[in-house]
Amino acid sequence: MRVVVIGGTGHIGTHLVPRLLTLGCDVVNVSRQQREPYQPSGLWKAVEQVNLDRAQAEAAGEFGRAILALRPDAVIDLICFTPDSNRQLVDALRGHIQHFLHCGTIWVHGPSVEVPTQEHAARRPFGTYGVDKATIERELLAEARQSGFPATVLHPGHIVGVGWTPLNPAGHFNPAVFTQLAQGQPLTLPNFGLETVHHVHADDVAQGFERALTHWRAAVGEAFHVVSPAALTLRGYAEAVSGWFGHDADLSYAPYDQWRATVSAEDAGATWEHIARSPSVSIEKARSALGYAPRYSSLEAVHESLDALIAAGVVTP
Repeated sequence: MRVVVIGGTGHIGTHLVPRLLTLGCDVVNVSRQQREPYQPSGLWKAVEQVNLDRAQAEAAGEFGRAILALRPDAVIDLICFTPDSNRQLVDALRGHIQHFLHCGTIWVHGPSVEVPTQEHAARRPFGTYGVDKATIERELLAEARQSGFPATVLHPGHIVGVGWTPLNPAGHFNPAVFTQLAQGQPLTLPNFGLETVHHVHADDVAQGFERALTHWRAAVGEAFHVVSPAALTLRGYAEAVSGWFGHDADLSYAPYDQWRATVSAEDAGATWEHIARSPSVSIEKARSALGYAPRYSSLEAVHESLDALIAAGVVTP
């Protein structure tokens, strides 16, 4: 099978492309060729590299046709963020490919009602990213069910892995929080620290795409969550990280409107984006239909990333 991966040198693609090559696929990576994969692998020598700037090609109305010209049997789109971008690609590929896989996000759900949230739950997204991804999902699944376009949508959580700073126990991405916890310093969390975050290791996301590709009949026309087996509360997450360094977490709590004054505007905004959604989603559908079996819990995935940050001197125990 000839598989075109759009954005294949990113965090997911770093793990996905070697998986596809191991399956025996002929893999084409479409990117701007501006960076190497996050982790080296000799398998990358077998990848056909195509230099294509998506934004420029879409502006010229040529992106979809350029992907079709690569003669794909399957297309995996890891970097589509707007409905117009997706429509241009689908219009060009309709009737020409066996499988189209789109990388979505658990943010299509918005705030949860029942947890863990299942794929069939009503969509209540907010914010441009979540709303646009929900629109793409809706349009792709309608294409699959009404006109036979072979689309599958996979929704990752907060992606973690070596080379990536994890979403931290305060709900943002400043690695200083990990240093505070590692050194036993006090840390204030928003509200009662009971909001949730749902991580996933990048290789487990890659596994989800691989399983969807190899379980075509079960995957086409469906959306799946690809996350770790369980979400974390901010408080539980902070306590676990402190425990890795041999001590209890020194935690205090403050209402978000007070807490936000203690951090940068960027960190406060990132935290609000995450705690306002507080995702906790189910993987039962992907497990039963595709055989999805994540190797990493949320904490195991973070631990691997944190070890790399310590080795790089970004976090100081």
